[in-house]
Amino acid sequence: MTAVTIRVSRFEPASGEPARLVPYTVEVNEGARVLQALHAVHEQDPTLSYRYCCGSGQCGSCAVRVNGKPALACMTPVAEGDVIEPLDLPVVRDLAVDLVPRLERIAALMPGGDGALPDAETVDRLKELCDCIECGSCISVCPAVAVTDFAGPTAMRQLERLGLDPRDAGDRIDQADADGLFACTSCHACYEACPKDIQIMGKAIERLRAEAHRRGMTLPRHAEVADLVRTTGRSVARTITPLFEQVDAVIEPNGPVRGEVAFFVGCMYAMRLPETALDAIEVLRRNGIRVIIPREQVCCGSPLIRTGQLEDLARLQAVNRETFAPYPVVMTMCAGCGATLKNDYVDLPFRVMDFNEVLSEFGIEPPARLPLTVTYHDPCHLLRGQGISEQPRALIRTVADLVEMPAYCCGSGGGVKAGRPDEAAALGERRGEAIAATGAGQVITSCPFCEFHIRSHTDRPVRHVASLLLEGYRAEDREAG
Repeated sequence: MTAVTIRVSRFEPASGEPARLVPYTVEVNEGARVLQALHAVHEQDPTLSYRYCCGSGQCGSCAVRVNGKPALACMTPVAEGDVIEPLDLPVVRDLAVDLVPRLERIAALMPGGDGALPDAETVDRLKELCDCIECGSCISVCPAVAVTDFAGPTAMRQLERLGLDPRDAGDRIDQADADGLFACTSCHACYEACPKDIQIMGKAIERLRAEAHRRGMTLPRHAEVADLVRTTGRSVARTITPLFEQVDAVIEPNGPVRGEVAFFVGCMYAMRLPETALDAIEVLRRNGIRVIIPREQVCCGSPLIRTGQLEDLARLQAVNRETFAPYPVVMTMCAGCGATLKNDYVDLPFRVMDFNEVLSEFGIEPPARLPLTVTYHDPCHLLRGQGISEQPRALIRTVADLVEMPAYCCGSGGGVKAGRPDEAAALGERRGEAIAATGAGQVITSCPFCEFHIRSHTDRPVRHVASLLLEGYRAEDREAG
């Protein structure tokens, strides 16, 4: 037996008192799970409320937050110092939350249809959606659920599942539209939280949106973006001089060549924020990296995939594949472009690397330290879409002091900023509040959509990692005379 001390949230809504974390020291067996620790706490204090049933990860009853992240108590090893809290949903008492209103929004099969059994291909697609145990983890982390009347990720998963089943007679696309189909920001927080690893965005929501588009239900602003991509190759209209007209196609480093990247610029950095791309180019040159910018590149297709408008996608992918085929390493600065190239393109003949990955792998000349305290906003498509978290933080720490804030969607993705601006603004305000709470003087991020959107919701400067590094290099140059 081993003694561990954990802190457990205690909350009685009727008392009017706020939730509090209470420490408990309990004896558990080697390899014990959080659920066993809660049982031991309950033996000390029978007033503790929590749920469990199967104890084997199949019922979802024991979902809680462990150290801030959703987890099944019966499947999560307990460790010294663990903090156990309820899911971020209305709390009944202690660790028990009220799931009933959310479960009631999950559709049931309506017998009917043609009565035929699903074919083999449909069965394979259904299998991707059938493992849900309705634990509520995905709902608890969904940013859209927090600010809109969105039915939630698993409700969308169920609608896609029923829509595939020929034995179901319901119109699941109309229902999905009414339940907030276009509210999803594509942040993938639901996938990260899901104990069954169900890819709700890619396997359900994007497919529902594609079918909604085929029925003519695309939001007007999304249709405008698709038309712009089709006619110009870019999802952003020209309002300033694009990056392609400001730089040469091949940009040599300041000194000896240590490496080479082909730069997939992306629509936002090409057309809306070229100054940030120029900062990145200067940082790459400073560190011996040749930058090649092929002029034939077009939109990666992410705005079309996220909104279900797939007609022009194959052409865009073919152009980009052919354009970048000669280059072993293709660098992105946009989190959305990088995630799309890595996850939505198939069998690419080149390696895709984010700007932060490139610098981390090649190594950089240390910049000067600046008297700055900054916070970092994790772009969803970088953190969850590409698994990149520590690299930008390590680069930031070479220049400034870093204070952390929770990783949470800013509201700029998934077509929400264009199609549902009120929702995007509400999520932006939440980011602004989190930024203010850190006390940091600047916000650093690594995505143009986040950079552009968050600027409207904070009084702090919002900058890319590249711009911060460049400031450090310029300070170093001044010190050196």
